[in-house]
Amino acid sequence: MLMVGPPGAGKSLLASCLPGILPPLDPAEALEVSMVASVAGTLDGGRLTRTRPFRSPHHSASMAALTGGGLKVKPGEVSMAHLGVLFLDELPEFQRAVLDSLRQPLETGKVSVARANAHVTFPARVQLVAAMNPCRCGHLGDAALACARAPKCAADYQAKVSGPLLDRIDLHIDVEAVSAADLVLPPPAEGSAEVAERVAAARETQSKRYADVAARTNSEIDGDLLETFATPDEAGRKLLAQAAEAMRMSARGYTRVLRVARTIADLDCAEEVGRVHIAEALSYRRRAPVA
Repeated sequence: MLMVGPPGAGKSLLASCLPGILPPLDPAEALEVSMVASVAGTLDGGRLTRTRPFRSPHHSASMAALTGGGLKVKPGEVSMAHLGVLFLDELPEFQRAVLDSLRQPLETGKVSVARANAHVTFPARVQLVAAMNPCRCGHLGDAALACARAPKCAADYQAKVSGPLLDRIDLHIDVEAVSAADLVLPPPAEGSAEVAERVAAARETQSKRYADVAARTNSEIDGDLLETFATPDEAGRKLLAQAAEAMRMSARGYTRVLRVARTIADLDCAEEVGRVHIAEALSYRRRAPVA
């Protein structure tokens, strides 16, 4: 997920709350997470961890820090966040080569570190959450605060993140500015606890669905599994075909829309992926760059 919005809109706060709606680690997952922590030397007291990791490296992090390496090869941040959340704040401020090193882990769920004295593969199936301002000044769209270079500054700033990496991000969310009036509004009807219950129910549905195959969640299905479990109804297929052509969607983008739509249907307790689920999934795909 990539959140785009002005400074102070709450992007970092939203990201830090995400682990709170994720289900707890099951025993097999706890073992995987603890093994990575043990290799990294961060396992607390030698005990298995039961909480999903949340890693938030600074934008000055090197490629080795993010993907792993060193003289004695250790897992990087993307592996330390395995089965949890990797949060990249101020996404365009990371070095482009460092960001592009995440492309393989995001696609395969693992990272291979090759050195002269070692070749090591670490697990790296993470939920990537990133945040960025729409432009360098951060106030694109606000005539009173935007700089004199808008909108060109936005195009230049957003171009610092490569297209192939953006294509691997399923959810692109615009976060609106928070005003003083918003702060005094009553609390939302649905809090984190209620959302966590819906997420847990959807995860349970997926666990039962993939009990006999090599997958745990919708994000891991591909090929025949994707066709079997995520093929939409006729109206959904027509909409997806039209959108794929109009948006010049890549094959990767096409399959990712199907996975997101399957997850939306699970959250909606729907057996079949319908047109409404495809439409919502399409609404989260990457928009055209600012002109």
